[in-house]
Amino acid sequence: MLRRGHHWDPLCFLEQHFHPYECLEVSKSALMTRNPKCPANTTELTAGLHRFDIDALRELAGEKVFARGVAYHEDGQVEIVRCERIRVLARVVGSEVYRCELAGAAKKFSGECSCPAFSDGGFCKHLVATALTVNSLGSGTLEQASNRFAKIREHLRAKGIEGLVEMVVGLAERDPSLLKELELSTAASTADDKTLFAQFKKAVTEATRTHSFVEYRKVRGWVQGIESVLDRIAGLVESGRAALGLQLLDHFFARMDKALEDIDDSDGGGGRVYAKACVIHLAACRQAKPDPVSLARALFAREVDSDLEFFHGASEAYEDVLGDAGLAEYRRLAHEAWKAIKPLRATKRQVQDDQFSVRYALRAILESFAEREGDVDGVIAIRARDLSTAYDYLSIAQLCLDHARETEALKWAEEGLWQFEDNPDERLILFAADLYGRIGRDPDAGKLLWRTFERRPGLQLYERLKSATIDRRSADAVRDRALDWLRAQLGKPPGRWGPQGSSASELFVRLAMTEGLLTDAWTVVSGHGCSEGLRQELAEASENSHPAEALKVYESRVERMVSLGGQINYQSAYDLVGHMRRVRERLGEPRSKPLMLMI
Repeated sequence: MLRRGHHWDPLCFLEQHFHPYECLEVSKSALMTRNPKCPANTTELTAGLHRFDIDALRELAGEKVFARGVAYHEDGQVEIVRCERIRVLARVVGSEVYRCELAGAAKKFSGECSCPAFSDGGFCKHLVATALTVNSLGSGTLEQASNRFAKIREHLRAKGIEGLVEMVVGLAERDPSLLKELELSTAASTADDKTLFAQFKKAVTEATRTHSFVEYRKVRGWVQGIESVLDRIAGLVESGRAALGLQLLDHFFARMDKALEDIDDSDGGGGRVYAKACVIHLAACRQAKPDPVSLARALFAREVDSDLEFFHGASEAYEDVLGDAGLAEYRRLAHEAWKAIKPLRATKRQVQDDQFSVRYALRAILESFAEREGDVDGVIAIRARDLSTAYDYLSIAQLCLDHARETEALKWAEEGLWQFEDNPDERLILFAADLYGRIGRDPDAGKLLWRTFERRPGLQLYERLKSATIDRRSADAVRDRALDWLRAQLGKPPGRWGPQGSSASELFVRLAMTEGLLTDAWTVVSGHGCSEGLRQELAEASENSHPAEALKVYESRVERMVSLGGQINYQSAYDLVGHMRRVRERLGEPRSKPLMLMI
């Protein structure tokens, strides 16, 4: 941006407004590498002398992408635009002309390309081709690339101001985006605030316009247009026009709140550009020093009324700007709004919380104020307005424990256990059991864990029960009790408190495998079955102790893969047959007739 009181460097101006390779019409020293083609193994033989390590390049890109990059390089489709010590800029001719940039060297480097493949999958063939081209350049050509812009600078300075002006204006006539940039730069330097606001507002509107849904591959270009305008607004703030910047950002946020609903922001580009605007907004507020009460109201509305979280924690981020008056207003607004939030309690039926978004935002705001003042009771009171889940009780109990209030922590934990006795949360159960142990009530911890295990048995609870034992004998007692209970459930239909996420037989087998009781595991599998995946795990664990059972599982798996068909399944079946042969040989069994695969 052109600013008053700054020396104007014509090349700096060009570098700001053009991709570097767009300045090439002033210099004919293009570094195209069309000839000669290098032998396919040249890069391999001299990899140690290269700027970019070939093995690292191949690993980063993958064999297929690397091979296509080699072809691009050998066909001379790469033009090195700029080559610096830690940065390379190039244009690569593919289905379109793409801008490639590499940073770093040796085995530590990264890249960015304007092609769709980079957005979809990362390191692309164009970046591979660029790296290989740099590696292939001789010292003289590298020096030429490094000095390329020095020559351009000399050329531009020789043209004089009038010559440069005519050149830039001529380029702007052919490039609408450049024309827009120049108009904004001119307005920023010469126009009054009213005129400038109108022009920048129009630029923000055009940049954030979506027309229709913006697909994934087009989002990047859309975001770049917005970033360009935001850079101009940041320039206004830096040049002392922060108040004007705040007005423009108000318009930007209103536009972006709607625009983000109409884009595929899988890569988060839209979110990042919104966050960038928030950073500029904070800087503008610190410079313009708006009325703190008015600012508090505006920030509060953005934090509470929007489903987006870009202004989450605004009262802390803007604390120095808001001051005592603004913070007081922020807190008042939160307390007033909090009065309208209905308390939530445990209920047997699912209730739709139509205040969820506002509740979440207000709770965060009020907790932030209370925590800054060290008001633990205040935080507890805020959290106690929502006790609709067992985890809500856990959050309060944990807060009490963090502040050495063990008695209160246990009270909240036990109340949560009682309220959600029919729908327990294992996290709260484990917390309460640990707290019982901490205060010397180990029998109560054991009773709680066993009661829970018999309602919703699981490996984590089992391991927790075992961890509380003090010797091998008591650990074995826990093991036997758990297995006996599970054995008693075998064949029964899953009850209301049946094993969570698996059948009794499934959990029995996993627990028995954990304890090395493979015979018991196979007995249950034989009588009650289990999933194919678990059966495979058991077979792999039993190759030495129960080879017949393991091999039978493998044979069944081979037959299933062959019946499914397909090259991958055939290869997997072939590999598994080979593994079965090795198992038999390791066990000293005679060679059996080979399993015939009807492929």
